[in-house]
Amino acid sequence: MRDLALLPKADLHVHLESTVRPGTLAELAAAHGLPAPGPGGAFAGFRAFADHNALVRACLRTAGDFRRVAREFCADAAADGVAYAEVSFTAAAHEERLGVRDLPLAAVLDGLADGRAAHGVETRVILDQSRRRAVSRFRRTLDLALAHPDAVAAIGLAGQESYPLEPFADVCARARAAGVRLVHHAGEDAGPASIAEALDRGLADRIGHGTSILGDPALVARVRAAGVPLEVCPSSNVALGLVPSLPAHPLPALRAAGLHVTLGTDVPAIVGTTLTGEYTRVRDAWGWSDGELADLALAGVAASFAPEPVRARLRAGIAAWRASGGAGAAGARG
Repeated sequence: MRDLALLPKADLHVHLESTVRPGTLAELAAAHGLPAPGPGGAFAGFRAFADHNALVRACLRTAGDFRRVAREFCADAAADGVAYAEVSFTAAAHEERLGVRDLPLAAVLDGLADGRAAHGVETRVILDQSRRRAVSRFRRTLDLALAHPDAVAAIGLAGQESYPLEPFADVCARARAAGVRLVHHAGEDAGPASIAEALDRGLADRIGHGTSILGDPALVARVRAAGVPLEVCPSSNVALGLVPSLPAHPLPALRAAGLHVTLGTDVPAIVGTTLTGEYTRVRDAWGWSDGELADLALAGVAASFAPEPVRARLRAGIAAWRASGGAGAAGARG
């Protein structure tokens, strides 16, 4: 079996605030006189996870904090064989919390640029926000995306899917008209109807999670025909109690249904995983071959919003890994 850390990978579903190293989090909490959040792990539902995540976000206060976690994200991604990432970040929420405009996103973009220069990891940002929050915040999110078209790949809605997407439909339509892509969480803690809403009212180009889609065969056929990718994050689903165990996860069934599936980490520091760890767990759980795992990596490249030269480098690196047992991963970066 080839070394999966050397497989060039794209992580399309990862929240920056949930990648902070435990040591960094402890230092930031101490610097700001805050209690350090616990290690995370398994949660008794989505609300418990969201409350924990709020404690983590509260530790990010200054431009230096945001730059640091973005730089460290790139360093950790490079060590994990992640050559490209689309990093979700709730910039408008941090603006409101801190009472400043522009600073959180500008600092993160500076940190990602530093990380690319030091480690060769290509990144784009997806600006997200909770469905529970105001439509005005989502308008601000779109404004930030329009102000940084080369750095921001998409905007989207996250959080508890029991809150409807409908109030944000006009902002989604405005984003689509302006050429801004849309990626919404759906079908994770709600059923297939939330996926249909993300497509019909949210105009989604990709679906974050989407694991409940198999409950609606007509929707499966629609999504398959449209080629809308699903960003699947097995360890996160299990940690949040949405799937009872990894062997019970619907990932194999999603692929067997002909859906375009990618593998992501979602909240890696909180659930204790990496993208290599996810690929390893997939291999161990279902006995997938190196060729099948390479195909899964290629699916992530195809679903990405990366510029074509970046996608071509990843495809070449994956082909080299498949052919030579892992050599060539470094050639996918830079």
